Amino acid sequence: MMQDAVFLFPGQGSQYTGMGKEFYDNFSIVRDLFVEGSEATGMDLKHLCFEGPDEILMQTENVQPAITLINVATFHVLKENGIIPAATAGHSLGEYTSLYAAGVIKFPDLMKLVQARGLFMKEAAAENTGGMVMPLGMSVEAIEKICMDLPEGYHLEIANINSPKQVIVSGTKEALEKFSALAKKAGTKLIVPLKVSGPWHSRLMTSAKEKLETKIAETTFTTPKIPFIANATGDYVSDEEQIKKNLIVQLSNTVQWNQSMGKFIQGGYSLFIEAGPKMVLKALMREINKDVAVYNVDNMKTLTILPSSEESTS
Repeated sequence: MMQDAVFLFPGQGSQYTGMGKEFYDNFSIVRDLFVEGSEATGMDLKHLCFEGPDEILMQTENVQPAITLINVATFHVLKENGIIPAATAGHSLGEYTSLYAAGVIKFPDLMKLVQARGLFMKEAAAENTGGMVMPLGMSVEAIEKICMDLPEGYHLEIANINSPKQVIVSGTKEALEKFSALAKKAGTKLIVPLKVSGPWHSRLMTSAKEKLETKIAETTFTTPKIPFIANATGDYVSDEEQIKKNLIVQLSNTVQWNQSMGKFIQGGYSLFIEAGPKMVLKALMREINKDVAVYNVDNMKTLTILPSSEESTS
C-alpha cells in the first residue's frame, strides 16, 4: 500500500470528451459513482462525459460536475489499487474534490455544490462579461504593478499564480485590452487569451460568491482527516468553518497554486499524483520544482506506471 503521496485534483479546463471511460468500464465503484452523481444533479453525466459534444461539455454549468465526478472516480480507483493520499489540494474547482478526498464533504453534497457553483458562475459571467489572459515572460510583481496602475473603472486582477512561469489575469474585455497594451510596452513576450467563458477568480464573480455563500452554509462540512491546503491562502486549513470561508473567497480571488505546492514541498512531501483528466497540474509542478516526483492518473495506462510502495518510500 502506498500512503505517502499528495493527491492533486485538476479544475475546469482539463476536460475532454471520453474522460473516465476506461475507469467506468473496469471498475464497478466508478459505475456506481456515475449513477449516484447523476441522481444528485439530475444530469446524464455518463452521456456528458463520454459523448459530449465538446461545446456542451465545456459549458461551465456542465463541466464542473463532470470534472468533479471524474476526479472522484480517479480517487476511488487509486484507493482500490492501494494508493491512499497523505495530503491533498485541488486547483480551483478541483479544491472541492480534495475536500471530498479529505473526508470533509459527502459525495451527493459535493456534486450538488459544484453544480450550483457552475450555474452561479455562468450567471455572473452573463452579468459581467470578460475573460482571462496569460502574459508570458512577466513576473508577478510586474503584472501586479500594471493592474494597480490601470485607471479607475478598469476591473482587472490576478486570477491564478500557478507557477513561477504561469500567471493568469482576469477582467473585463476593455481592461484586458488595456493590460495587454501595457504589458507589451513593458516587454512581455506574448499575451495568450484563454478559452474561457468568463472572468473567473475576479471581483466580477461577486454575485456568484454571494449565492455560493448561501449554498455552502447549507452544506455539512467536517474536519479534514488528512492535511489539506486551500487555494485562497496557500496554507493548511483544518477548521471546517474556515474551509467554507476560503471556498467563498476563492471564487473571486487569486488561486495561490504556486505557494500551495511550495508549502507541501517545504513540509517534506516529495511524491505527487494528479488524479483526474489530463496532466495540467503535473506540468505546473515541473515548473515549480523539478526534484519532486509527480504522476498523473486518468486512464488504465497511467494507473499502471505508478511506482510501487517500496519505490515511493525509498
